[in-house]
Amino acid sequence: MSVTKFTRRAAIAASVAVTALISTGFAQDAQARELRMGLITPPSHVWTQVANRMAEKLPEATNGELTIAVFPGGQLGLEQEMFQQMSGGLLDSGLMTAAITSLRAPSMQGWFTPYLFADVEAAAAAADTEGAQQMLDQLAQANLVGLGYTFAGQRHILMKGDAATTPEDLAQQKIRIVPFPAMKTWWEAIGAVPTPVNLTEVYQGLQSGLLDGIDIDLDALVGLKFDEVAEGLTITNHMPFPAALVVSKTTWDSLSEEHRAAYLEVANEALAWGTQQQVEAEKSNLASLEGKLEIVTLDNGAEAFQEANQAVRDSFANDPIIQTFLSEVEGQ
Repeated sequence: MSVTKFTRRAAIAASVAVTALISTGFAQDAQARELRMGLITPPSHVWTQVANRMAEKLPEATNGELTIAVFPGGQLGLEQEMFQQMSGGLLDSGLMTAAITSLRAPSMQGWFTPYLFADVEAAAAAADTEGAQQMLDQLAQANLVGLGYTFAGQRHILMKGDAATTPEDLAQQKIRIVPFPAMKTWWEAIGAVPTPVNLTEVYQGLQSGLLDGIDIDLDALVGLKFDEVAEGLTITNHMPFPAALVVSKTTWDSLSEEHRAAYLEVANEALAWGTQQQVEAEKSNLASLEGKLEIVTLDNGAEAFQEANQAVRDSFANDPIIQTFLSEVEGQ
């Protein structure tokens, strides 16, 4: 082989290698950035459907430059763990219960003022108030960005045995709660024994007798089949149960203005869609439980639980954001 022929072949090979390297670089640049979103709710829950709707629509809104990978059912850990991951920039976002979110933004407990809202529609209308926005803004202190709310159903009382009809029926009963101050205060004032248990362990807890009952929304009750291990449901509507869409500030700051605008537009549409789905699901969830449980509607809950309701309000007395929120809601 001549030197000229060898040199030509070498040059061609080098050229091909460089072209391949450049092409690979362009392909990597063109790849979408995947943002991870965590939830504790099962795939059937309305919040998981909201997350999936965002995952479906964000690529189109960003010309394929951003995608969302959804991890439901606590795959990435408990909410407390996911919050730590988001604060540290290790997880991009989460659709989190306002209950556990209130451990980062204490004013968010205002949502859980007992008997403040008659139904999901009334609670959703309050998401546009200044107080509700200030609650989201408070997340900045934890290196988080709060973008908005969506809603699960109102809270009710599910008992392993007979449905509760008075506070006395709940005295000394072990009731599963979400572990945050407002709910704990309410149940303690009733005289029950509030018992924090992971949502994934509630079924077994009712089955084994570890729990006498749970504070629950109908979406979770139906989706996790708690009716199989319980007998009595009391429709109380005692609290709403919002979720907050939370994004790591590290992630948010890394997005371009165009991507932030697109993300927010997609989020707002999905959150509103989820709330509307929940308004319609309240009736269908309840209908699906007919014949499976003893169902009692407590129409005088605000009066029956008056002392417990006031105990929660008293605990909010020194929080100016909650007071703003309450005055806005009750002044409407």
